[in-house]
Amino acid sequence: MVAVVVAGFIFLGASCLAQPQDRPGADRDNSLKHFLQSYVGVLPDEVVKDTRYSAAFVDLRDDGAKEVIVYLSGSAWCGTGGCTMLILAPEGTSYKVVTKTTVTRLPIRMLATKSNGWHDISVVARTNGVEPLYDSILSFDGKTYPGSPPARRLGGKVEGKIVIPVTADDIPLYQ
Repeated sequence: MVAVVVAGFIFLGASCLAQPQDRPGADRDNSLKHFLQSYVGVLPDEVVKDTRYSAAFVDLRDDGAKEVIVYLSGSAWCGTGGCTMLILAPEGTSYKVVTKTTVTRLPIRMLATKSNGWHDISVVARTNGVEPLYDSILSFDGKTYPGSPPARRLGGKVEGKIVIPVTADDIPLYQ
């Protein structure tokens, strides 16, 4: 078997390529950062300077592959209701967007419950500017998660784990 290294990726044979979730941490993180920069695109300088992200690599489908939950913050991604959350699935050496959910707040939890084979997700949300914050459940409908938190509130004890805490480190996207 012949191994060829091209742009940091190892090719074995004709079709074996390391997946983003299989690469060591730094390579995986760089792959995510490059994907996000491409996704965000060209922005005015003042937006570029304050665009930040936090990410959690989690197995939302319990299939061994790691999806990525990304919390984007900064003036282009946040408003009075909260900020933008992306859910990404690995695709070759990069990712594809499964969901873009707006007006979310931290913490983000991966719940023990599932819908259509994917774990439910919880985010903090608000119905309007005067209502109190609440934990909202986002369920996978077979193709995507909701684009904004529904009024479906979590009741009682939340079973699952916090994957992006309120105190998460946020990384500058363009530095």
